[in-house]
Amino acid sequence: MRKNVLITGASSGLGEGMARILAAKGHNLALTARRVDRLEALKAELLEANPSIEVVVHELDVNDHDQVFAVFKKAIVDLGGLDRVIVNAGLGKGGRVGTGKFYANKQTAETNFIAALAQCEAAMEHFYERKAGHLVVISSMSAMRGMPSALTTYAATKAAVAMLAEGIRSDLIGRKGHDIKVTTLYPGYIASEMNEAVQKEARMMVDTETGCKALVKKIEAEVVDAAVPAWPWAPIGKVMKHAPLGVVRKMV
Repeated sequence: MRKNVLITGASSGLGEGMARILAAKGHNLALTARRVDRLEALKAELLEANPSIEVVVHELDVNDHDQVFAVFKKAIVDLGGLDRVIVNAGLGKGGRVGTGKFYANKQTAETNFIAALAQCEAAMEHFYERKAGHLVVISSMSAMRGMPSALTTYAATKAAVAMLAEGIRSDLIGRKGHDIKVTTLYPGYIASEMNEAVQKEARMMVDTETGCKALVKKIEAEVVDAAVPAWPWAPIGKVMKHAPLGVVRKMV
């Protein structure tokens, strides 16, 4: 069992949902986010429901890269090592490229990719040192193809983090004497604070708890990659990869 788990972006949405499920399964948790008041409230809730576990919280803006490394090191000390890191923090801002939304697109690119790179670096340094660990990167079904309009930059960043995880996984091939795994997850439409504005319109949306249970199931299986929930997103992903772009536009 990968006992000690760090989750970034844990103050809401998928991060918060996964924290609840992992706590109920007996995992010790290091929870990070910018909104430390929400983390403290979540910590109190988790400890009341699961008094046998440890929960630590740290304020973290993942775009402060020095802070990423510092907070990971604090969490390592707090829990006596990390067995799994879930790179979950992300941003969904954006606009159609060429419409004056560069600043929003830039924020999304920096948060979803550059900051994710910092998290992966910090996690893998620790895992290489221990010769054990599980890196989990949360991508998106939008990473399957180039997406239109406000999704363009977001989808590009999610494709980038998926390739980042695959490159890290490639480095582990042939390396002996370790127990390090890398998982890439591609969530479909799962209700969260990030997408609450479009939840009523989104097709095939599942509630947060259902989606997070599916995510945790794949995480604990330590799969290489997976669309989540598998139905209908695994077959939809195959269609998205090969369908004409005009068809893909109508699917989102």
